[in-house]
Amino acid sequence: MAVARSIRRTNPITLVLAGLLTIGFLIFIFSSTDAGPALHVPGARQLLKSKDAASNALSPPSLPFFKSNLKAGEKAPPPPVVHYHMNNVTNTPDPIGNRESVLILTPLARFYEEYWTNLVALSYPHDLISLGFIIPKGREGNAATAQLQEQIARTQASSKRFASITILRQEDEPPLTSQSEHDRHAMSAQKERRAAMSRARNALLFTTLGPTTSWVLWLDSDIVETPHTLIQDLAAFDKPIIVPNCFQRFYDKEKGAMDVRPYDFNSWIDSNTAQNLASKMGPDEILLEGYAEMATYRSLMAYMSHPGGNPKDIVNLDGVGGTALLVKGDVHRDGAMFPPFPFYHLIETEGFAKMAKRLGWSSWGVPNYFVYHYNE
Repeated sequence: MAVARSIRRTNPITLVLAGLLTIGFLIFIFSSTDAGPALHVPGARQLLKSKDAASNALSPPSLPFFKSNLKAGEKAPPPPVVHYHMNNVTNTPDPIGNRESVLILTPLARFYEEYWTNLVALSYPHDLISLGFIIPKGREGNAATAQLQEQIARTQASSKRFASITILRQEDEPPLTSQSEHDRHAMSAQKERRAAMSRARNALLFTTLGPTTSWVLWLDSDIVETPHTLIQDLAAFDKPIIVPNCFQRFYDKEKGAMDVRPYDFNSWIDSNTAQNLASKMGPDEILLEGYAEMATYRSLMAYMSHPGGNPKDIVNLDGVGGTALLVKGDVHRDGAMFPPFPFYHLIETEGFAKMAKRLGWSSWGVPNYFVYHYNE
């Protein structure tokens, strides 16, 4: 006699078998059963321990790689199979307590010793910091590479060593033959220069962003002074994109003393004037900030600071500069990059802020928290 469907569904043996199958499936999903060599990385908290050093040069760039001393005729081991639980990679207001990895990326055309000294002095645990550099071709690029490698050799042999360091060389010649401050900031050179800078930033980002990277700090090579707690200070705001105010120290002849002045004008709140200008532009034209020939009347963060201001004051921005820019890794993983083309008439870092906003990520600035640019 056939058993009714309702009875079969409640058969104890069926329920037991279903439970065993469910448990087995969960074990299969959440555990590694590969017979071959594997590196299991459950999350950022266990990142970059010495035992997790990469065993092959093709391993993820977020892990340190130490060359092995192979004997004659001995083959190098194959790249390891690495399992990552991406949902466990956090970016929190307490990055040190949660052992969150930071990738510091620097497009480098000239080498400044003050930049490297400041970088090494950062108090964020260096075993959680990976560095990435991209350097142009040419005589100045070759000189910068040699100087950088010399400093890297010293630092990596000391107690201040970083987890890993990647150096890329660009294949294309730089768009400007001169890297002087005057030539770099001429309005006529901006579109070509910043498009080239965007391509360099994107190449560096896509090469070095690892599956365990929690934060990306973009730090220009001519930023020579920051608070030693820069990373944890900015991360404490828990914002997707955040930028400090970039100033420059200089000697004021009228005062007969050292003073400071705003330097980076790419962090701003948009204006109706700028939007009207953009609406009348051709598809290949871009808006530029800080030039009298193109008055946008945007609210510039460079002018929002005041003496004795609270360094925890924060403002919502529509455009950001890239001299020192902290970005959650998820923002870049979502596809936000630096457009080398006019994106809503914006390019490079300002275009990045616009692209991130289109993806649902907001940009913020800290008017009374300062970093300082080299003064030529």
